[in-house]
Amino acid sequence: MTPLARRVVVGLVLVLLLGLGLEYLALAQARQASTGTAARRQALVAARAVADVVAAASGSDETDGQEAALQRTVDRLAASLDGVERIRVIDLGATSLTVSSDPADAAPRRLKRDEKNLYDAGQLLRANDETNRQEGVARKELALVEPLGGGLRQATVPLRSDGDVTGMAVVDVAAREPVPHTAWWHPVVLGLGALALALLAALPLGSNRWGLNAVAAALAIAALAAYGWIGLSTIHADRRTEEETVAARLVAVSADAGKVATAVGLPAGTLQAAGWDADLYGRPRGTVSAAGAIDEAALAADLGQQTSRLVRLVAGLSVLALVLLAFVGLGFASTLGHTLSTHRQAYFYVVPAMIGMLVLVFFPFAYGITLSFTESNLYNTDKPIWDIWVGVDNYVEILTDWKVYENTDEGVVWRYQNFYWTLGFTVLWTVTNVAFGVTVGLFLALILNVKGLALKPFYRVLLILPWAVPNYITALIWRGMFHRQFGVVNQIVQVLGGDAISWFEQPFTSFMAVLATNGWLSFPFMMVVSLGALQSIPSDLYEAARVDGATGWQQFRSITLPSLKPALVPAIILSVIWTFNMFNIIYLTSQGEPAHSTEILITEAYKIAFEQYRYGYAAAYSTVIFLILLAYGAWQNHVTRATESIG
Repeated sequence: MTPLARRVVVGLVLVLLLGLGLEYLALAQARQASTGTAARRQALVAARAVADVVAAASGSDETDGQEAALQRTVDRLAASLDGVERIRVIDLGATSLTVSSDPADAAPRRLKRDEKNLYDAGQLLRANDETNRQEGVARKELALVEPLGGGLRQATVPLRSDGDVTGMAVVDVAAREPVPHTAWWHPVVLGLGALALALLAALPLGSNRWGLNAVAAALAIAALAAYGWIGLSTIHADRRTEEETVAARLVAVSADAGKVATAVGLPAGTLQAAGWDADLYGRPRGTVSAAGAIDEAALAADLGQQTSRLVRLVAGLSVLALVLLAFVGLGFASTLGHTLSTHRQAYFYVVPAMIGMLVLVFFPFAYGITLSFTESNLYNTDKPIWDIWVGVDNYVEILTDWKVYENTDEGVVWRYQNFYWTLGFTVLWTVTNVAFGVTVGLFLALILNVKGLALKPFYRVLLILPWAVPNYITALIWRGMFHRQFGVVNQIVQVLGGDAISWFEQPFTSFMAVLATNGWLSFPFMMVVSLGALQSIPSDLYEAARVDGATGWQQFRSITLPSLKPALVPAIILSVIWTFNMFNIIYLTSQGEPAHSTEILITEAYKIAFEQYRYGYAAAYSTVIFLILLAYGAWQNHVTRATESIG
C-alpha cells in the first residue's frame, strides 16, 4: 500500500470511528429519551386520573364526613389503579396532608419540616398556573415527574377549586418499561466499515490522490447514511412501542378509575380521560385517544420531525467527514505532525497559552456558532442539540426580513426591532462616534504637542480622566444628567430660556444623548494614540518643510497625517469595533428607548437572549455581528495597508 493510500485509509478509519460513534451516541440517547418519556407519560396518566376522581369526590356529601369519604376513595384508587403504589393529597391552603393511601403517613396532619419539598412543589405549581393564566399561554409546567428509584416515578399534579390551584395529588407509580428493540444494526455497521476499508484497499488508485479521497468520501457518507437509516427505523419502532405501552396504561387506568368512580357514587361522565395523556404543560399530546387508539397521522407528524432531525445530523456528520478526510488524506495532517515534531520545544512552551485560549476563547466561540444553528430557548435546554437543530433557519429569518417600515392608516410606522433598522442605527452610531473621537482627540493632541504649552501635565491628566472612569459609571451619571426633571442638562436649558426636553422619548434626542455620552468617553483614547504618534515624528521634517516655504496646512497634510497613519488607522479599526459593540452606553443610558429605536446590534442580541430567551436566534444574531466586524477589519486593513510593515 502506497503512503498516499495509507493516509486515506487512516482518514477513513478516523471518520468511521468519529462519525459512527457520534451517531451511536445520538441514537442511544434518543432511545433512552423515548423510554423515559414513556415512563413519565404513564405516571402522569395515573396521577391525572387520581386528580379527576379526588376532585369530583371532594364535593360529595357523606354522613360520616368529607375526610372519611375522601380517604376511602383514595384507598380504592390505590388498590385498583394499575401500577399505583401510593397516593397523597395535599391541601396547599392549610399546608396539610389531607389523606394518604399509606397508613404510615398518619393523615390528616400538617406537613412536617422534612416534607418541605412537597410544600415547595405545590407553591411552584400554583405560581406556574397563575403565570400561564395571566400570559394566556402554556409556558410554565403544570405537572412534576421525578424518579424515585426501583422503577417508580412520583407524579405531582394540581387540584383545582373554582379554577384556582388549592391542592395537589402526589402519586407514586410503577411504570411499565417498553421493551426496546434489539440493537441488531451494530454488526451491520461493523460490516459496512470493514467492507468500506476492504474496497478502498483493493482499488487500483494508489497514486491517484483525488480519486482515492473521492472514493473514501463516498464510502464514509454511505456508511453514515446506512447507519442513520437503520437507526432511524429502530427509533421509529421504539416510538410505536412507547405509544402502545402508554395506550395500554391509559385504557387500564381509565377502566379502573371508572370502576372506583362508580363505586363511590360519582355521576357518569365525571372522568375526562382524553386529557390524561398530556405533557408537563397540560397540552394534550394527541397521539393516543381516550379509548387507547393510536392516531396514525399525529404519530407520523412526530416521527417526521424525528426523521428531519436525524437527516440534519447525518448531513452535518457528512460535512465533518469530508473535512476530516481532506485534512488527513490530502496530507495536511502529515504536514502538521511534521511541524509539531520539528518545533516541539517551541510548541511545548506555548502549550499552556494554547490550552487557555482553547478553553476560554475557541470553545465558547465554537459553541456559540453551533448554538446559532438550533432553536435553543428557555424551554428546551435539556434537549440534545440534534433535537433542536434547525440549520440556517435563524440566519434566514434575520437576513430576509426586509420590512423595515409599514404603511398604515396613521402613516408610516417604523419597525425598530427589524435587523436592518438596528444595523443602520449601529452604523450611524459607530461612524458618528468614531468621527467625533478622532476629530476631537487629534485636535487636543495637536494642542498638547505644542512646545512651551503652559500646564501641559495638568491638561494631560485632566483630559485622560473620562477614559479612566469605568464606562458603566459614566453611563449612569450621564443618564441622570439627561433626566427631564432633575437632570443638569435640562436645568441649563431652562436657565437659557428653553423648555425641558424628554431626551429619551424621541429617537433623535435619545441618539444625541448617547452620542454625547460616548463622545465624552471616546476622545481620550484617540488623543493618547495621536499624541504618542505626534511625538515620534522627527522635528527635522518640519524644519525642512518650513525652509521650503510650506504652510502649516501643507505640513499637516504632507507630514503629520502620513506619519500618523500607521498608529491612527489600527486605532480607528479598534475604535470602530469597540463602538460597534459599545453595550454599556446604550443599555445603561438610553436603554434602547424609545421602543427599541436606539438599540445597537449587541444590545438587541442581549435582549433577544435574556428577555425573549431565544438563545439560538441570539447566537445567530451575534454571529452575524462577528462576520460584519470581521469583514470590516479585513477590508480596512486591505484598503489602508497600515499594518503591512508590521512583523
